[in-house]
Amino acid sequence: MLQIIQSSLETPDFDLPEIAVLVERMKLAKRLWRGVAEDGMEFGCELAAPLRDGDTIWQTATARYVIRQPAEAVVEISLEVAPSAAAGIGWAIGNLHLELSAEATRLLAPDEPAVRQLLERLKVPYKSTMAIFKPGRFVRGAHSSHELGQSHKH
Repeated sequence: MLQIIQSSLETPDFDLPEIAVLVERMKLAKRLWRGVAEDGMEFGCELAAPLRDGDTIWQTATARYVIRQPAEAVVEISLEVAPSAAAGIGWAIGNLHLELSAEATRLLAPDEPAVRQLLERLKVPYKSTMAIFKPGRFVRGAHSSHELGQSHKH
């Protein structure tokens, strides 16, 4: 039976066991999609706003169904640099029209040849790794325009 989902649950029961619904990042960015949980339960999403990793989308008396985004190949840039250097690196990656995620100790970008070439040209040390990539995520009170409910025209 297909469960139609329009949003995440506001007050899930975190004491219930979790059943993962694995959803790739590019699919999570969409508002209309279908997915299948680890136990075979099918979901059809017709969303007002995209879901995120960790959102509970359905709950029964015995379990809750949680969106889990798998890790993907990214390049990691340590933030053990001056803030102005980190800002410049972020600007350079954004200038390639690629997404970026800023965490407390590192920047993450998609592991793509253009990113690698840029970082090598700028002599910025990086390493390839696997991580859950959440573009537009910033630390310490900064918010992406998506999180603020605003939109920008390009």
